[in-house]
Amino acid sequence: MRGVYKYTIPETRKALNGWRAQAEAIPNEELRTQALASLKDKQFHCEGGTVYALADLPNRHILIPLIVSYQTISDYLDNLCDRSTSMDPDDFRLLHQSMLDAVDPEAIPVNYYALREEQDDGGYLRNLVTTCQELTRQLPGYTSAKPQIQDLAGLYTDLQVYKHIKPELRETALLEWWSEHRHRTPQFRWNEFAAATGSTLGVFMLFLAASDDQLTEEQAASIHTAYFPHVCALHIMLDYLIDQDEDRIGGDLNFCNYYENVETMLDRIAFIVEMARSDVQKIPGSSFHRMIIEGLIAIYLSDPKVSEQQEVRVVSKRLLKNSPITRIFFFIFSRWIRKNM
Repeated sequence: MRGVYKYTIPETRKALNGWRAQAEAIPNEELRTQALASLKDKQFHCEGGTVYALADLPNRHILIPLIVSYQTISDYLDNLCDRSTSMDPDDFRLLHQSMLDAVDPEAIPVNYYALREEQDDGGYLRNLVTTCQELTRQLPGYTSAKPQIQDLAGLYTDLQVYKHIKPELRETALLEWWSEHRHRTPQFRWNEFAAATGSTLGVFMLFLAASDDQLTEEQAASIHTAYFPHVCALHIMLDYLIDQDEDRIGGDLNFCNYYENVETMLDRIAFIVEMARSDVQKIPGSSFHRMIIEGLIAIYLSDPKVSEQQEVRVVSKRLLKNSPITRIFFFIFSRWIRKNM
């Protein structure tokens, strides 16, 4: 926690301030509104992601701005698609091509807004993409990590397309997509697979791994396996868990709503927690990854939204019962931070 408050949070906020200045200069009003809203409302996504830089502080000058830039693309596009003036899947896919280009240093950026009315962002999205590309070139092990990163980015892009199309088409599209990939996660239901594809944590961990010039393709593949699907699914299921009321009001898709009852949801999330903890034991630095898992659980379950939802309170109490000391520490600390920041 000392490292977080000495290094990652100040440097993350400095990077975000740079992007905020660019967002304020976006000529198109709608694009400017969504860019600024994503930076304001989802800052904690970047602050959480840059925790990975703690494992390699000498390279944080690369890792922190890279994680911030990549997560900012994700948050900005999520806002654009959630509150979209379009329901065109081709538009959503072209927008998210930026995330695929961002992790391919050789890709040539295109006009990602070509299929929508709003066009002029003053170069904001292109600058985010090229910043990611420039920073990935500075990671000595990136060639080994790149195929695994591209796999996760491709799955993320597919999810964002299918979850934002017309509401009456979403579930069918997601089920058809899952049928193509279900062999990868036979232990998962379709909503759990979809949740796993929605996390950027696997990409961040692979960015960190790529800062090692000795990284091999086999090591990168083992990291991918350790994070996808269980750690990634846990991240997004917790996010959806606390957002159920909010998504119900907004008419947004929520993967926690597809369980038969609260008890089933509880059992499935508890299963994902145990599988995630088991998976990270198989890669170096397992104590760091266990810290990530316990921190995720604590941060989400300490959110004020938990106390406002009866069903979520039940799940929270069960997940916190007999918690390891690390989880309890982060839970208490997270509550304290929310009250004092």
